[in-house]
Amino acid sequence: MILSSMAKNGAILTAFALVTTGLVASINVLTADKIAEQELLHLTSQLQEVLDPSTYDNELSTDCVIISDERLGPYANQVIYRARKNNQPVALVVRHVTPSGYSGDINLLTAVLSDGSIAGVRTTKHAETPGLGDKVEVKKSSWITAFKTLTVQSSSDARWAVKKDGGQFDQFTGATITPRAVVGSVKNAVLFAQSEFDTIFAAPNAECVEVTK
Repeated sequence: MILSSMAKNGAILTAFALVTTGLVASINVLTADKIAEQELLHLTSQLQEVLDPSTYDNELSTDCVIISDERLGPYANQVIYRARKNNQPVALVVRHVTPSGYSGDINLLTAVLSDGSIAGVRTTKHAETPGLGDKVEVKKSSWITAFKTLTVQSSSDARWAVKKDGGQFDQFTGATITPRAVVGSVKNAVLFAQSEFDTIFAAPNAECVEVTK
């Protein structure tokens, strides 16, 4: 009697597990295209925030290389998007990370034109203090837009620091660490783009998969 009851309950649990697994698998299949579509829209929006889409005519989200370079932060495999017009190089859109934020990593996206100047910078992910360090986010402050049209002359360019350190960038009241980290990371990303511009455009295309960190 006990064995029969155990067998019955086991069969019920097995059937329940199979049905649940089937439902989860079905939902994944049914929503995969929608999720991919939303991810592409989000990526396109990010890219268009730093680089005017009228300046290029290729599919920017799928024209990229994957780079590991210490100038782009401590993590491997950052995505570099390549903007072209009439098959001529226009700009690089560089993903990079600084681990020097007050609350850890700050992820950034910087577009650098062929003349070495900046087309735009946006913070794409951070955990900075609300009301203080989160001013690096364009929804909270226009501070990040000050980089547009600037360029970096060399690694010793003294202008690339916050005003407290003798540079040209405003710091935030009570939160100097955050803007200092962003300024340094953008400077390194621009130097990287300037020195590697031709090499990156000559490289074969890669699968544009964003790193998770």
